[in-house]
Amino acid sequence: MEIKQFRYSTDNFAYLVYQNKSTLIIDGGAVDSILSFVNQNDLVIEFITNTHTHPDHTLGNTSLLKSSKGVFIDMDELYKTEFIQIADGKLHVLHTPGHTKDSFCFYGGNFLASGDTLFNGKAGRCFSGDFRGFLKSIKTLMELPVTTNIYAGHDYVEEYMGVAKQLMPDNGEIDKFLKKYNPNHVYSTLADEMKINPCLKFNDNKMISVLKELNLPVKTEYDRWKSIMSVV
Repeated sequence: MEIKQFRYSTDNFAYLVYQNKSTLIIDGGAVDSILSFVNQNDLVIEFITNTHTHPDHTLGNTSLLKSSKGVFIDMDELYKTEFIQIADGKLHVLHTPGHTKDSFCFYGGNFLASGDTLFNGKAGRCFSGDFRGFLKSIKTLMELPVTTNIYAGHDYVEEYMGVAKQLMPDNGEIDKFLKKYNPNHVYSTLADEMKINPCLKFNDNKMISVLKELNLPVKTEYDRWKSIMSVV
């Protein structure tokens, strides 16, 4: 199973997941580029879906449905779905509430399409207000293999690495990661995220010291998570 990234609206990403000739489109805002790739490679659009229902992620749905025979998988269906069958491969559907109540990530092969739940360098904003649910979602993603490639919903890498440097000025892994950054193919591994993403460091002693210096709560894991989220 393979994944193809398409940039649109400056920093948004759409994804095409395919195996053999079968494809699933996730957050398909890059309509023209997606259809061109599909036609050039003789692919068949079978499914169209979204990581969540914010309009910058759903804006391509109508055009893609008009231009293909793809079946739309809405949020109600995703809640009931453990995986989506693409040819002989399974793309696992993970409900990851936090950014929004209806946030989903998609895991298959060696990649995770993480929407706005987990960015390259940060977690998404908690628009749902459910910080406890968001922490649970992030911990679920942290249990994936460290070799998993993280494909997020936006390219905020340079901005978020600036924030990470402010919190972790002695973290040399940040500059190493920035040297690998390619705006034409934006991703990280989960191993990278464990090193450079402040939002995954709620149990890290150095991060706890930083939070104490900022006079932020650190008593529990949830306290530390919420404290980090308040400053990134």
